[in-house]
Amino acid sequence: MKLKLQDTLKREKRDFVPRDPKRVTLYVCGPTVYNHAHIGNARPVVVFDVLFRLLREIYGVDHVVYARNITDVDDKINQKAMDEGVDISVITNRYADIYNADMAALGALRPTLEPRVTANMDAIVSQIGALINNGHAYAAEGHVLFDVASYKSYGSLSNRSLDDMIAGARVEVAPYKKNAQDFVLWKPSKEGEPRWDSPWGEGRPGWHIECSAMIEANLGLPIDIHGGGHDLIFPHHENEIAQGVCAQHGHKHEEDYARYWMHNGFLTMDAEKMSKSLGNVLLVHDLIQQYPGEVVRWALLSAHYRSPLNWTKDLLDQSRKELDYIYGVLLRNKNVPLKAHQMENPLEVLMDDLNTPLAKSKLFELAKNVEHFVNSEVKRTELAQEVAPVAASICMYSLRSLANVLGVLQQDPEDWFKGGADDDLSAKVEALLEARKTARAEKNWGEADRIRDELNALNVEVMDGPQGATWKIK
Repeated sequence: MKLKLQDTLKREKRDFVPRDPKRVTLYVCGPTVYNHAHIGNARPVVVFDVLFRLLREIYGVDHVVYARNITDVDDKINQKAMDEGVDISVITNRYADIYNADMAALGALRPTLEPRVTANMDAIVSQIGALINNGHAYAAEGHVLFDVASYKSYGSLSNRSLDDMIAGARVEVAPYKKNAQDFVLWKPSKEGEPRWDSPWGEGRPGWHIECSAMIEANLGLPIDIHGGGHDLIFPHHENEIAQGVCAQHGHKHEEDYARYWMHNGFLTMDAEKMSKSLGNVLLVHDLIQQYPGEVVRWALLSAHYRSPLNWTKDLLDQSRKELDYIYGVLLRNKNVPLKAHQMENPLEVLMDDLNTPLAKSKLFELAKNVEHFVNSEVKRTELAQEVAPVAASICMYSLRSLANVLGVLQQDPEDWFKGGADDDLSAKVEALLEARKTARAEKNWGEADRIRDELNALNVEVMDGPQGATWKIK
């Protein structure tokens, strides 16, 4: 089965065919590092982490190059550095480290490359120069601007007409612009702001040119897949295409920059848009103190990546219950070996445009099948006694394989249920369970109940099963 991806530019689902199967390239717009990331920022990280994992399974770990940039030049970064009286690198290094730690807690693999704007300034200046030389940009009063009227395909990604955009512009926001839609490639730095040399004077780049230049410098053009949030389609990605195409000599098509475009849907908080004014901005850094990172990841994958996702406490609580169920199956059947089967491809559910809700349903199906085949009730005949263990092993292999690409069920089941309990608590609970086992064997029900009450007081839930009692932190 071929991988199919919904291409934002073509507005259709397409078979994915990389330019070079031995070097599949993926670029996703990363963070501007001046503060903690909120849960909306985490959605593209998790979505494209699943895609990264899937591509590695299809083409091989060494044949997929995933770049996610770090924007370390920005007005908000500059302001925070001024407020603290430090160099911008102090701010950006601090929050880049926090960002990577928070995303790792959500099970996201580190990208192959993490290019930073400040480390790619020569490439940015060079690409701006190419745009001027090719007649697509102009210098004016210390600024360099992209001339949108020079690129006739402008608006193709966002499905906007260039003529309508120019005609609909209300005012010229700056007197040196040819058109109100022209956007900044280079601008003078303000007093106290960091600055870099350029042929057009000291200054710093505009936001859009940064990604275009980093992609060309670090991945080469065209890349296979460009991803990001739906909110980046216009103007950021629209401007990226214009710059990336027009800076190349002899290349005039969108596919000369990126062959496929993917965008994840919006995330709302209790059906409302997340905003500081509403006070409903939820930081990943805070959330992972309340819930395991896998619960947050599972919740982020509960809707198809292109669909809106409404974030609620109920969603998180339900996600925890669902993971508890599958981890319970893994715990009860931890001795079932893994066995691959040539007729079974557990990743097929993801090949249709990363259908994670269907993949999650498949995990439940596989977990139930493992229990079914392990259960002695199915072993009523001699043939069933031979077939059932093999079937259980095949289902367990498929479950584990699919879970690995989804980036879930990565913990030891016992550790999952113990919820980070320290050695002292674990030892105390195990001793109480052993005492409870003895009391039950002696039919001393009063003592067994007393021990259960003591476990309850420790916030421990006992789970009795055919192989004995296990426990988890409530």
